[in-house]
Amino acid sequence: MIGRLTGKLVYKQPPRLLIDVEGVGYELEAPMTAFYDLPEPGGEVSLYTHMVVRDDAHLLFGFSVLRQRDLFRSLLKVSGVGPRVALAILSGLTADELVACVTAGDAASLTRVPGIGRKTAERLIVDLRDRLDVTGDGGPVLAGTSPLTPEQDAVSALIALGYRHIDATRAVRDAATEESGVEGLIRAALKSLAGNRA
Repeated sequence: MIGRLTGKLVYKQPPRLLIDVEGVGYELEAPMTAFYDLPEPGGEVSLYTHMVVRDDAHLLFGFSVLRQRDLFRSLLKVSGVGPRVALAILSGLTADELVACVTAGDAASLTRVPGIGRKTAERLIVDLRDRLDVTGDGGPVLAGTSPLTPEQDAVSALIALGYRHIDATRAVRDAATEESGVEGLIRAALKSLAGNRA
């Protein structure tokens, strides 16, 4: 099993990319959320990978962070979700947004991902919720993944309340200069967001 690749990025054309590892070219597919972290061709890149072996092909998928790969593997365990659908979900939602949707039971946000209907979205919520652990400070994470930072927890909570990811991230980042606890971050971010709406 290939778990990680480090080498030179030869080309990237979503969803495909090619990495040269000491003269061997590895073709991978990656979600759009991973493409945002990639350097320009010629740059050094390191990706966590998951290999899917089928009768007609061996497919390699790449992820910029370990948590993203863990979510991909959890998605593959959901009935009716294959690698292409899992890739589409992680292209349409960041890891934090996906966990927030599952935690809040937000099927509507999941159905905005191309190829995800209402029934699949509801199945995702039910199946993935069973794999959620709760950390000591109340933040949801997928079993077997690293706990969220207070900032990530706060962003997830704001997304669950209906704020856009970009607005929630900006508000939490601004609040992080004064607050460090999850509750304090959420309170300060909500105050900032309410002020922006006024």
